[in-house]
Amino acid sequence: MGGSVRAPHEAMLYHKAEGGAVDCFLCAHRCHVLPGKRGLCRVRENRDGTLYSLVYGLIIAAHVDPIEKKPLYHFLPGTESFSIATVGCNFQCDFCQNWQISQAARAEELPGQYAEPKEIVAAAQRAECPSISYTYTEPTIYFEYAHDCARLAKEKGLRNIFVTNGYMTGETVEKMTGLIDAANVDLKAFTETFYHERCKGKLAPVCETIRRMREARIHLEVTTLLIPGFNDDEAQLREMAEFLAGVGRDIPWHVSRYHPDYQFDQAPATPVSSIARAIEIGRTAGLRYVYAGNVPGSACEDTHCPNCNAMLIEREGFIARVVGLAGGVCRKCGVALPIVQ
Repeated sequence: MGGSVRAPHEAMLYHKAEGGAVDCFLCAHRCHVLPGKRGLCRVRENRDGTLYSLVYGLIIAAHVDPIEKKPLYHFLPGTESFSIATVGCNFQCDFCQNWQISQAARAEELPGQYAEPKEIVAAAQRAECPSISYTYTEPTIYFEYAHDCARLAKEKGLRNIFVTNGYMTGETVEKMTGLIDAANVDLKAFTETFYHERCKGKLAPVCETIRRMREARIHLEVTTLLIPGFNDDEAQLREMAEFLAGVGRDIPWHVSRYHPDYQFDQAPATPVSSIARAIEIGRTAGLRYVYAGNVPGSACEDTHCPNCNAMLIEREGFIARVVGLAGGVCRKCGVALPIVQ
C-alpha cells in the first residue's frame, strides 16, 4: 500500500460563490473560502473557484484495531477493524489526545503516503477485518476519500465506521446514509461555552448530528471524555444523559477518563469515582448501556441483558468475549437486543 503523491481531489459538498469564492457545507463551520485560501480545517483549498481536498488518499495512519478501541461495544463485538486516517481536524481542542496527527494540517506541508481506495479495501481484506474505521483524526474533513473507500468496501461486503466529533452538516449525514454503518460520536460537553472556548466550535450541530444519525439508522454510540472541573458537574452530565436518552435509551454512552495532554494541563486525570458517578447519572436518566472508558478492570466494561441481567459480553481492556449473545438475541431470555453481530 502506498505510492506517488497525487494531485488534489475536487471536493464534495460545496457551491461556487461570487468573486471566485466557494461555500463549503461539509462541516458545520460552513466556511466561505476566498480564492487561494483554505477552510478552517486547513485541508480544503479554493483554487481558482474550485474547492479541493488536499488530503485525498494521503494516509498518515493505518492499523488493525480491536473494534472496542473505537469504542464500539454493540457493533461487531470481538472483531478487528482496519483503521485509517489522514491529517487534519475541524476542531482545535486544546486537550486533544491525538494531537500529533489531528493538528498536523496546521503545517504547510501535509504529510502522508498515498493509497488508492481499492488499496485500503484490499488491505482490510488481507487482514481479515470485517470493517473499515475512519478514525484517529476527524474523518469528516477527508470525507471524499472516506466516501470512495466506503463505497468499494460495501461492494466487498465490509462494514464502514466513522469515529467523529459530529461537527458535520445534514447534507453530509445524508451522503453517509447507506454507506456508513456505524458511528461513535464524541460529545465533548453539554455547554456552548465549553465548545467555544475549548474546541472552537458549537454544541448544537453535534446534537443535531446525533439525532440525524439515529434517524438515518446508522448504528450510534457516544463517547464523553470527562475532564475534572470543566465538563463533569452533575447538572451538565444529567442534561447530557437526558438528551441521549431522549434520542434513544439504547444508545451506548462511553464515559472515559481524561489524562493531561497537548496544550491543556489545567485539570488532573479523572478520578475513577467521577466515572462511577457519571455512570449512575446516565442510568438514572434512562440509558440502558453506560460504560466506563480507560478504567481497566471495571465491571462497567461488560454488557448485560437489560431484561434478565445475564452476561452478554465480557470485556477486559480491548479484549471482548461474546458469552451470552447469538444473532443479537440474549441466550438466556430470548429478548432481541440492539447489538449488531
